[in-house]
Amino acid sequence: MTFKHKSVLLEETIENLDIKPDGIYVDGTLGGAGHAGEVCRKLSKKGRFFGFDQDADAIEAAGERLREFGDQVTIIRSNYCNMAEELKKRGVTAVDGILLDLGVSSYQLDNAERGFTYREDAPLDMRMDQRQERTAADIVNTYSERELYFVIRDYGEEQFAKNIAKHICLAREEAPIKTTGELIEIIKRAIPAKKRATGGHPAKKTFQAIRIECNRELDVLRDSLEGMIDLLNDGGRLCVITFHSLEDRIVKTIFRKCENPCTCPPDFPVCVCGKVSRGIVVTRKPIIPTEEEIEANKRSKSSKLRVFERKIV
Repeated sequence: MTFKHKSVLLEETIENLDIKPDGIYVDGTLGGAGHAGEVCRKLSKKGRFFGFDQDADAIEAAGERLREFGDQVTIIRSNYCNMAEELKKRGVTAVDGILLDLGVSSYQLDNAERGFTYREDAPLDMRMDQRQERTAADIVNTYSERELYFVIRDYGEEQFAKNIAKHICLAREEAPIKTTGELIEIIKRAIPAKKRATGGHPAKKTFQAIRIECNRELDVLRDSLEGMIDLLNDGGRLCVITFHSLEDRIVKTIFRKCENPCTCPPDFPVCVCGKVSRGIVVTRKPIIPTEEEIEANKRSKSSKLRVFERKIV
């Protein structure tokens, strides 16, 4: 299967990266290299590009697409949380721009055997990095009812999380839950028929929740953003595209904290905590796709772009 992925908010992201031709740029979620290709086209022969991805298929596809840029491009199979460490190994301690396009690629969703989709029956996998041992099936079959409830409630924002967790635990007493199809049927039984008829696919929120838990997506994001900002040169920018409110909230909160880290009480005449701003939030409100883009690519509908610019005092 060909690695296809339509890059979301492409022009807006490239514009906000404010690319310097001789600069060093990093894509922490390389995918099919749609954003990466555009970044590389704006670089001079002195410019350098590093792309990170956990997915072997993405690495292979990106390698093909970026081949024309030769040794200006370095592709690294690793989670973006290891960015600083991996760049340091290659003699890079500061960069001019970083891009994250979060969530699942169209290829991962469309390739049923990866187990991300609720549209077809496939093994319950959902690993972005297939070197990882834990799969979605492990979560569904080994987590306690309480743990499942919290995962589905917190990461899926699912109204019927309690009932879904209960039904999963009852079903697995009969036999292990091995496929997406089996899980979908269990979820359907746990949601009232009236509610199933509206608001999209009944399994959508639960699948999102299990995928996030399986790949530790929110923990990785929360733990990585400040380190990425610290990697930026003065004037360098971090652009992050999110696809749901949980990710967006984390980005918004951390960007604000990095802009204004002062923890002094509001009535203090001067700051005594000594915490220094790392820069400015460029996007007071997130950039969202145009109607035309949503029409051309339905998956872009929920996307939001936030941008932070490093200012070294």
